[in-house]
Amino acid sequence: MTAEQTGQRVQEALDRLEGLDGDGAGRQAGEQLARDLMDFYHDGLARIVAALPGPALAALLDDPAVAGLLVLHELHPEDTGARIARALAALPEPVELVGFDPATGTVRLRRTRGGCGCSEEDVEAVLACHAPEVTSTVFERAPQLLQIGTRPDTPAGAAR
Repeated sequence: MTAEQTGQRVQEALDRLEGLDGDGAGRQAGEQLARDLMDFYHDGLARIVAALPGPALAALLDDPAVAGLLVLHELHPEDTGARIARALAALPEPVELVGFDPATGTVRLRRTRGGCGCSEEDVEAVLACHAPEVTSTVFERAPQLLQIGTRPDTPAGAAR
């Protein structure tokens, strides 16, 4: 289960708790429970990250579940740009990062060939795991290549 899916399930559980009582006490208790568990997991993960040798930690950063946990707990050692690059490198087809605007959370991407290896939803899912700061993706069209050759009505090698 991804961090995004887990967050959705927690939110749904909190919504159900709110519906059990009229005064919101159930939701408040559920939110406090979630905060306490998050604090507990944060402390444990911080100790694990600190104890791991660099190469071992680097190998774990490609795992979407580990990356999602580290991002969620603000323990991921890479900045947003490096995490976006790591996510794009995990895709089955090359996708080029054109730019990222941290103010809007928009990432601009360009497919470098074909475009049949993964959908935009696949790209968004990978980015959500590694870089939840990305809130929207825009795919730019690759520039069209100019074809240079003889004119159709001119035989090859004929003088003009």
